[in-house]
Amino acid sequence: MSTIDKKEIEKFSRLAKDWWNPNGKFKPLHLFNPTRIEFIKEKLISHFNLDRNKKKLLKGLEILDIGCGGGLLCEPLTRLGAKMTGIDVSKNNINVAKLHSKKMGLNIKYINCSPENIRTKKKFDVILNMEVIEHVSNVNLFINNCSRLIKKNGIMFVATINKNLKSYLFAIVGAEYILRWLPIGTHDWNKFLTPQELESVANKNKLIQSDMTGVKFNIFLNKWEISRDTSVNYISTFLKN
Repeated sequence: MSTIDKKEIEKFSRLAKDWWNPNGKFKPLHLFNPTRIEFIKEKLISHFNLDRNKKKLLKGLEILDIGCGGGLLCEPLTRLGAKMTGIDVSKNNINVAKLHSKKMGLNIKYINCSPENIRTKKKFDVILNMEVIEHVSNVNLFINNCSRLIKKNGIMFVATINKNLKSYLFAIVGAEYILRWLPIGTHDWNKFLTPQELESVANKNKLIQSDMTGVKFNIFLNKWEISRDTSVNYISTFLKN
């Protein structure tokens, strides 16, 4: 059994060279990045009782970023002191991530693999699944392996897209066909998950939801913001039993 969807790998491998271009194919992620980093940081400060005044406030935390792409999350979290491991099923993505982190002088471990075939006995304090679960082929297997890789009392973040008519209109028709924020075919609505579906799969795999919040794009400020509206984009936070 595998979580790998070969069509998804091919799609993102073709785009790999564009990861660090803020005005390229991944522009929406570049706009989203400050909001999601701040959200992750605040949750980790609260959960692990960290000193927010320290420059390297995430020092001591081992974080696994699944579907790390070109390293857009790994690099800023490394600068905050975290010991980062990034994995991705696209070799092109991993090559771009390795090259860029080397250029930035950052020590990040990047591995070309999926969570079910990562070769490590290590368990992580934090697992990031940011905009990745809607691209896997077997959600239960994916979450099961995430649960296996996380320490007891560890925390997992899942950012994804809700499954309803509004999400289809906004995330696919609007973002891909009208606004052209994303290449056409980036998302498959059939693979989206409602928060309830995600929570149900997580619970079966010894992960308990501690929080869920919406994320919304403010067209007037041209930035993403945390919101109570979970009807399109949302982030769920889970704790390991």
